[in-house]
Amino acid sequence: MNAPSKAQEIKALLAAGVAFLTALWGWVGWIIFLLIMAIALDYITGTAAAKATGEWTSKVAREGLWHKLGEIVALLVAALCDIAISVILHTGAAQIFEGLPYGNYITLVVATWYFFTEIGSILENIKKLGAPIPEWLISGARVLKGKAEEAAPIGGAKEDSDKG
Repeated sequence: MNAPSKAQEIKALLAAGVAFLTALWGWVGWIIFLLIMAIALDYITGTAAAKATGEWTSKVAREGLWHKLGEIVALLVAALCDIAISVILHTGAAQIFEGLPYGNYITLVVATWYFFTEIGSILENIKKLGAPIPEWLISGARVLKGKAEEAAPIGGAKEDSDKG
């Protein structure tokens, strides 16, 4: 087997894997996957930045992990809300949630909001490490986080939590 056909096999395997996971998770699963990757990258870059500046302490590291756990629990709560709404919409009490988007909308918005919060934090960490960051990338992450906030299906109350 030559290299080009091996590369084609690898591409086909990756495409099949992505198709399988998309069928399994749907698009909401991909934003959750990206969020988990961003949480891990934020923790890694935050630890590196703290060590580089001599500010690392185990207490702050533990607090960061508790913060990440809180994000995951909030995402689970959003998923539970979506499940409850789905169950209710399939009963005679559907008028209670009239006008509310159907599907995994709450989970999607919460995951997207946390994702762009994490991206903002990663960019701050990179800056602390001394790497130049384009200002448009930093402001873009803020804008996209705001767009997720505006998409909130319930109320849209503003809570500015830029800690990552």
